[in-house]
Amino acid sequence: MVSLGIEELLASPLPSLQGRRVGLLCNQASVDRNFVHSRDLVVDRLPGQLTCLFSPQHGFFAEKQDNMIESDHLVDRATGLPVFSLYGEARRPTVEMFDRLDVLLIDLPDVGTRVYTFLYTMAYCLAAAAEFGKKVVVLDRPNPINGLAVEGNILQPECSSFVGLYPIPMRHGLTFGELAVMLNQHFRIGAELEVVWMKGWQRAMFYRDTGLPWVFPSPNMPTPETALVYPGQVIWEGTNISEGRGTCLPFELCGAPFWDPDEMLAEISSTPLPGCTLRRMAYEPTSNKWAGETCYGFHLLVTDPESFMPYRTSLALLQATMRLYPESFALKKPPYEYEYIKTPIDLILGSNILQKSLLDHDIMTLEEGWQGELETFKAIRRDYLHY
Repeated sequence: MVSLGIEELLASPLPSLQGRRVGLLCNQASVDRNFVHSRDLVVDRLPGQLTCLFSPQHGFFAEKQDNMIESDHLVDRATGLPVFSLYGEARRPTVEMFDRLDVLLIDLPDVGTRVYTFLYTMAYCLAAAAEFGKKVVVLDRPNPINGLAVEGNILQPECSSFVGLYPIPMRHGLTFGELAVMLNQHFRIGAELEVVWMKGWQRAMFYRDTGLPWVFPSPNMPTPETALVYPGQVIWEGTNISEGRGTCLPFELCGAPFWDPDEMLAEISSTPLPGCTLRRMAYEPTSNKWAGETCYGFHLLVTDPESFMPYRTSLALLQATMRLYPESFALKKPPYEYEYIKTPIDLILGSNILQKSLLDHDIMTLEEGWQGELETFKAIRRDYLHY
């Protein structure tokens, strides 16, 4: 049985928290195995010490649907405490916010993908803690797409943004606690940091293996299966291809009115795509891209999670789209995640040449080209593996 960081904290409260003012970065998915919210658990276990809450992108209740939809500060009805939004007028905590606390607890679920912004909210909190002389305690949670697989090119500095601040691959294979230690030490943030590790979690586990309930961390991450395809399917956010928003299967569906699934399958047939079936289908989004129009495309069905390569799979579909439908395919224009000049697809891919390279090079050749930097990352990563 897997015991979460918040559950381990309740079992053995840290001496460093005794008598100190505590803040908590969380959202509605920050619950224990019985669906009790972390802020209620902290209030009960550390009475009188919780002074404020912080929320990441999508809001405290994970109610905001899309990128650059900001959340306001609010008052938590359950506790009467202020909730400071870190995805609003500020994405970095201010000194006024941190004046309310001595220790910041971070209890956020993650999805194991470079572009998921909860990671960078944590990084900004670590930087603020280092600057303002506060302590951070990360309550660890599982990487839902396992802690073994690492996939993709390393983010290049010129593509740095709020969906990629550090040179890591699209699928990093780390838990949130391991990420925190790596960012703090290897990338020299230098905060006073402590991690409350899980018990019982093993690197080969996917979320369904943990026995823990899944609570969606953001509106379009409804199931662990969504998280599994997300490291590839998030690419479509930088294009006019529907990533399934406005349907019941966001990121598991993709398509466009101008796609021909049979043509697409023929175009990608030379690229090995293990562990999945691309089921031809048509669907009609109720919102977002192509709302009210019929999109032709695929349902990505993962048949073997261990061998499935989400980034390769979606890159192959992107390549086929660019080659088959140059007149209809379009890249999204800025802004994207508060970047007003850089092209969104480059920010997501972490490279300003990869998208262009897809026209002239096969996927396997491109993967070979980034293996060296990926091996360097893996060597760095090994120093921070707790489990």
